[in-house]
Amino acid sequence: MQTDMWAGTRTGNSEMLDKFIRIIPDFPKPGILFRDITPMLANVDAFQHSIELMAQRVLKHDAEELVAIESRGFLFGAALSRYLGMPLHLVRKPGKLPGTTLSESYALEYGNDSLEVHTDTIRPGGRYAIVDDLIATGGTAGATCRLIEKCQGVVACCLFLIELGDCQGRARLGDYRIESILYYD
Repeated sequence: MQTDMWAGTRTGNSEMLDKFIRIIPDFPKPGILFRDITPMLANVDAFQHSIELMAQRVLKHDAEELVAIESRGFLFGAALSRYLGMPLHLVRKPGKLPGTTLSESYALEYGNDSLEVHTDTIRPGGRYAIVDDLIATGGTAGATCRLIEKCQGVVACCLFLIELGDCQGRARLGDYRIESILYYD
């Protein structure tokens, strides 16, 4: 049965969402505290509330379109797109998009990876909100910002459900506007 703690409201307390984030120690490897969003996704009211809170953040930055990062960012990006009536574009791992793409590499603690975007989706001068479930080190968000700018788009903001403050992702993203709903040290 779904809880109805936010029914009919467009405001609310982001801390209320915290009880729907499950902490799993030592996953995917020893020493990591994994923040699992699946309990929140399974609760219709909590997920709706997260989308409402995220939408408020997008709107205050005058974004015109959304860019979601693979793969959990797609969940939030699609829901926000529907909620706000904004176009949604996808940033994916190499080889996953069928059209002509631009690529951007980023560093991982154990090597490098890259992301791609369709070359015809980002409009020069368009204002884009980047959406993902979580920011840790900021690598994927930074690469996505660079992709948008390569296409001459403007990064209106970077929006995350969860921010892991001890990973310093916000600092690595420099002057970009960062919004997060839940913050953990």
